[in-house]
Amino acid sequence: MSGMDDEATERLSIGTFARLAGLSPSALRFYDDCGVLPPAEVDPVTGYRRYAPGQRERAVLLRRLRAAGLPLVAAAAVLDGSPERARAVLREWQRRTEEEARLAGEALAEVLRELPGGAPARAVLGGAELAGAVRQVAPAADPGHPLLRCVLLEPADGELRLVATDRYRLSVRAVPARVTARPWPEPLLVEAAALREVAEWVRGAEEVALEAAGADEVWVRDGERERRLPLVAGEFPAYRLVLDALEPVRHRVIADRVALGAALSQARTPVVVRTGGPAGLLVGEMAVPALVTGPGLRVAFDPVVLAGAVESAVGPDVLLELGGEGAGPVRVRSADQGGFTTLVMVVRDGS
Repeated sequence: MSGMDDEATERLSIGTFARLAGLSPSALRFYDDCGVLPPAEVDPVTGYRRYAPGQRERAVLLRRLRAAGLPLVAAAAVLDGSPERARAVLREWQRRTEEEARLAGEALAEVLRELPGGAPARAVLGGAELAGAVRQVAPAADPGHPLLRCVLLEPADGELRLVATDRYRLSVRAVPARVTARPWPEPLLVEAAALREVAEWVRGAEEVALEAAGADEVWVRDGERERRLPLVAGEFPAYRLVLDALEPVRHRVIADRVALGAALSQARTPVVVRTGGPAGLLVGEMAVPALVTGPGLRVAFDPVVLAGAVESAVGPDVLLELGGEGAGPVRVRSADQGGFTTLVMVVRDGS
């Protein structure tokens, strides 16, 4: 009897449970936020999460489902549904991924057929990581604005941060990088179009280096190859003030990214988004499979702007977070890349 009592009361720290389950602490926090894997206890004073040993089986299964690429909505159906429902979800996901892999293979084969046979301050990072960050952030730049057409590059200890905004959305992505301690020019503003070209150029590189070459240019180097990025003079908006002023999150919606994007592509301007109720998430009049936490909410967006933010996310699902009564911006987060966040402003729906 005492052994059973010990099992019932034993609690593990998030770090210990993460090692036991093969998940990172940040993944556990994300799954808690989404309501898929909440801890057994949360300290009301410190906010520390504590897990029961018996939760390991669910965590390991969730890790395996995520390794297979399942969206959290589908993973939740496998975790909490009947065996018949779980098998149906997994078979459909297998069919979908096999078809996507076939189409991707055909597209890559076509591209491959068309291809022809004093040290400065430096930030060294993976070429694929830089290209992915640019793909996510650059769409938020405003090509018609003299300053907001740029992406802000912020080298810091252990990371390179990319920021862009068109005043209706704000995208921020942090990428791990080895950064020297030497001073960098401030600010590092690069035209989004030029940065996109360089990102495509280095996509296949194992490592690339960004090197400051004075106050008006940065060089991107990949071994023997190099490309120049001219810097744009000006003062970028104080985006950190916007991030610091965000209200605490009260509403969370985890949705299939493709399904949400499809619903937004058919929506009118503005589109009214509703959470709660039997449908979980309504985009206009279209129901989207979603996991919803917090009270019900009605809020409106420009569907083109929100769809752009959803498209920039990575992975099969996307997390939307709002605070208060939904009057502030919505945070669009990527489950597969916690360093990426986009803010999208709400609009009036005319009702």
